[in-house]
Amino acid sequence: MYPPPPPPAPQRDFISVTLIPSRGYDGSKGWRRRSCWRKWKQLSRFQRNAILFLLAFLMLCGLLTYVSTSDQWPAENRSAEGQRMRPANPPVLPAPQKADAHPETFPGLSPQLPRHFRRGPPNLQIRAPDRTFKDRGQDEAERRAEAVDEKGQRTISWRGAVMEPEQGSELPSRKAEGPPRPSPQALGIQNPPASPKERQKAVIDAFRHAWAGYRKFAWGHDELRPVSRSFSEWFGLGLTLIDALDTMWILGLKKEFEEARKWVSKKLEFQKNVDVNLFESTIRILGGLLSAFHLSGDVLFLQKAEDFGNRLMPAFQTPSKIPYSDVNIGTGAAHPPRWTSDSTVAEVTSIQLEFRELSRLTGVKKFQEAAEEVTRHIHSLSGKKDGLVPMFINTHSGLFTHLGVFTLGARADSYYEYLLKQWIQGGKKEPQLLEDYLEAVEGIKRHLLRRSEPMKLTFVGELTHGRFSAKMDHLVCFLPGTLALGAHHGLPADHMELARALMDTCYQMNRQMETGLSPEIVHFNLSPQPARKDVLVKAADRHNLLRPETVESLFYLYRFTGDRKYQDWGWDILQSFNTYTRIPSGGYSSISNVQDPSNPQPRDKMESFFLGETLKYLYLLFSDDPNLLSLDTYVFNTEAHPLPIWAPA
Repeated sequence: MYPPPPPPAPQRDFISVTLIPSRGYDGSKGWRRRSCWRKWKQLSRFQRNAILFLLAFLMLCGLLTYVSTSDQWPAENRSAEGQRMRPANPPVLPAPQKADAHPETFPGLSPQLPRHFRRGPPNLQIRAPDRTFKDRGQDEAERRAEAVDEKGQRTISWRGAVMEPEQGSELPSRKAEGPPRPSPQALGIQNPPASPKERQKAVIDAFRHAWAGYRKFAWGHDELRPVSRSFSEWFGLGLTLIDALDTMWILGLKKEFEEARKWVSKKLEFQKNVDVNLFESTIRILGGLLSAFHLSGDVLFLQKAEDFGNRLMPAFQTPSKIPYSDVNIGTGAAHPPRWTSDSTVAEVTSIQLEFRELSRLTGVKKFQEAAEEVTRHIHSLSGKKDGLVPMFINTHSGLFTHLGVFTLGARADSYYEYLLKQWIQGGKKEPQLLEDYLEAVEGIKRHLLRRSEPMKLTFVGELTHGRFSAKMDHLVCFLPGTLALGAHHGLPADHMELARALMDTCYQMNRQMETGLSPEIVHFNLSPQPARKDVLVKAADRHNLLRPETVESLFYLYRFTGDRKYQDWGWDILQSFNTYTRIPSGGYSSISNVQDPSNPQPRDKMESFFLGETLKYLYLLFSDDPNLLSLDTYVFNTEAHPLPIWAPA
């Protein structure tokens, strides 16, 4: 037998450790850096290039975001703004003439209109402007938080028009563009006075900013909604574009004018099933087209004006010949407002300048005859009080209604303005117009003038069945300019004295507000009380709609007196518009609270008259050339469209 095998030797395990001095892992950042570098080197060249490109793109986006954010407050670093502006030479206006039709091809972009949806008047197809990829990217960079606007009814308060709430309309909640910055004056910063040329350049800059917003977000539509970067429709006729035609010509913006002219030629069509307000469409569209014709000599605008005038004529087919307030320009059906059979006196008596001029240019007498028949009828009516007229007139009976209520604000204001301006337009040959105007001025002095406390500001109130109210609309600030215009044309010198006093009041309506912008309506303090201002504002009245009346009268007062304080006052107002109503993405917005500079609450609407009137009058105010639209040659309609004074026959 073999002996048993020996037992196996016990198994031993060994661990080998290699120690390298100073190379041990100790959790240091150097080890992690070497590890990351090893991983980076292990990537392919394509992967490394993709990561580098992504990092560069993120850095560029961050830089653009920082720049666009800092642009929200452009005026904080504008202490030398006036010094940097270059003078702008005012354009030379050609003599009015008829010209051959303008060529149909112009440089400029035509916005695409890809999608359709319903809004606005019935049977009116509306298209929203397209945005290019570049525009959308810029939108994202410019997008700001925007204050939640007040809910409720949309206020319709056009000059002289019936103000009614639009049922069922409510602005959507939205993010704010950002809180407004304080004005340089509020910070105590004293900037050197800007020269008139520099101030004109600032107006041009403001117009271009407003126009850029309209062109980008509302091209071909009635009005820009700058906060929501959209548009709203009233008539569906490109209201802002037509209202701004002569402003662009006067400011020398020929490229913008040519692009707008191309739209009028190619896109403006009046064969639409849509109701228009006779007064508003006359002063804005008919007046704008006639003015553009006179300044440019382009017969296209006259042809469009005649077509539009013919479509308005059915409004005069009433038993009394007092026109209805609304007319459908496609069907010819005219009617009063839904809530009454009355028209407002301001509406039916503030269309004469335009219809008379249309007849003079075309040789078609029906326009002038229809408008002047209204004037003669009003002249013969009873119910006035020393030349003051009620606010309403019935289209069936032809008689004043709501007797005993007298105001120079909404629904009556431009009646007085057009008495004087028709007399001037016609070569001062119509004595009944002058008689009615002079009688009305005396009625204002006798019944509506008061002085406030403590500054003794002269203001125009209202009279209701013999009871005086210290309420004054901002609309009434047209009156200083009208009085000054009459004095310039030979009317009593005390008209100019009253114009100066009322001009001071209208400026204080702006200055005594924290934003430097006037509210829509003010009430004046009549009793001396400690620490109480002259100008009082109710919560429902403290909105500002970018109205022109104060700067309109400043233009007339400066043109006739040469007193540069009126230019300075207009400059203050322009700076306030830039501070509290300018929207960074383009356009200007009316605001809801002129007493809260930290949150003026943008209302998301830029009225067409901001371009048609407000900026135009500011540009003319800052001009020292009395021959730029000489007031011995032109008369402005109530929408600031200049029409020629008729030469003696």
